[in-house]
Amino acid sequence: MPRTITVGLDGSPESRAAAEWAAREAELRGLPLKLVHVWEPVPEPMAQAPLLGAETHQHWTERIPREAAEGLRLRHPVVDVLTEQLAGRPSDALVDAAKDADLLVLGSRALSGIGGFLVGSVGQAVVARTETPVVLVRAGEQAADEHAADPSGVPSAATGFRPVVLGLDTDRPDETVIAFAFEEAARRGTALHVVQGWNLPPYYVYGMAADADLLNEIARQRVAELTQVLGPWRQKYPGVEVVEVSRSSSPAQHIVDASREASLVVVGRRIRRSPFGVHLGPVTHAVLHHATAPVAVVAHG
Repeated sequence: MPRTITVGLDGSPESRAAAEWAAREAELRGLPLKLVHVWEPVPEPMAQAPLLGAETHQHWTERIPREAAEGLRLRHPVVDVLTEQLAGRPSDALVDAAKDADLLVLGSRALSGIGGFLVGSVGQAVVARTETPVVLVRAGEQAADEHAADPSGVPSAATGFRPVVLGLDTDRPDETVIAFAFEEAARRGTALHVVQGWNLPPYYVYGMAADADLLNEIARQRVAELTQVLGPWRQKYPGVEVVEVSRSSSPAQHIVDASREASLVVVGRRIRRSPFGVHLGPVTHAVLHHATAPVAVVAHG
């Protein structure tokens, strides 16, 4: 089975933004792009209704992926664009489609009036169930958003990439997540900002105001742990500039803050075999809903 960058396409603005991002990623990786459109059959009585006639079915099952593919081929002529039609529950179909992909890309839309984004039930279910890395792309995301502004301050896709941001838990670092982040930074020829947030042990909290030296010592230990974890990776990727960021308090908030100047944010998700519920972890869940850059969720053991 050939390796692909696979994107879930439903015709929405967020899925179109995801398809554009996926095409750019496919070009960076030298891989084909597969557009997967999932049609969820409607009950027979509804299928007989005038508004759900043959023309509407044809629109959803043929026109959307065909027209999207035609546009992507024009804008990304070096990318081999494929299409696939699937039927069934979207979350189930996309999880199956992800098994043969290097990367699955989905869309998320902005929440009007709220500083965040909406990862729908399908997206959350897919992220929680697949072991393939998944990238969530917000509606309206453009190539220029991932690049530094030009010298006059104008957004441009012709400048260098903004940094890749990796949210890292040094208590449980995982090589799969770290390797993914370094590879993405290397492909983009940009720096990797590794963000570590940490909370004080509960038994330190009450006495901390009077013991700044102890706080500083804990901070130094955390910085040392981060440097130690990243040491072998700096040697493996000597061309990637690594910037370490270690701060106390909410890890999710620090990652979200860093996302404002990032081209891509990378976080991990521990694989859980329970068939019940959606298991993303509190940090990953918060980053998915509030980061302003595309977010890659990498499953790990």
